Amino acid sequence: MSNKYEQVNDYDHQMIEAYIDKPEVTSWYVNAFKRFNVNGVDVMKWNWSWWAFFGNVFYLMYRKAYLPAGILFAMNMFVGFIPFGGLILWILAGGYSPYFVYKTYNQKKIEVERAIPQEEETKRFETMQLVGGTNEWAIWIGVILSVFFWGIFFSAMGIVFAAIGLALVAK
Repeated sequence: MSNKYEQVNDYDHQMIEAYIDKPEVTSWYVNAFKRFNVNGVDVMKWNWSWWAFFGNVFYLMYRKAYLPAGILFAMNMFVGFIPFGGLILWILAGGYSPYFVYKTYNQKKIEVERAIPQEEETKRFETMQLVGGTNEWAIWIGVILSVFFWGIFFSAMGIVFAAIGLALVAK
């Protein structure tokens, strides 16, 4: 049974839809955003996203959550030196990154509502679409950098295995 505070009214649904700017995934974000707001209080909760897991920093950049993306990038640099640290951070990013998209949405929504009177609802939706939406370039950067770094990794592994093979043959 859900309580009346967890319901998303038509206005909020339209604001989320305008901000997300991808009608095919709006309902996923509406459901996620409902989980993060409990009786009017923001609560960080786990909400799994494969896109956030695999996209990591690029997912947040794609969704225009730049500050969390910068923090996650710095954390990736740090935990890369800890065994399994990167994997653990990727899992955490998959579960918590949607919350940071929600926080960015909420911040933009407040700014838009302060700047545009309530009577101009259509203008609010249009503005949310402009300040929200996606950065398609983040996908391309993510793909290019992933291919580059995986290429370096597999090249290094090839060199290591070739050296081991040569050492075994030399014996």
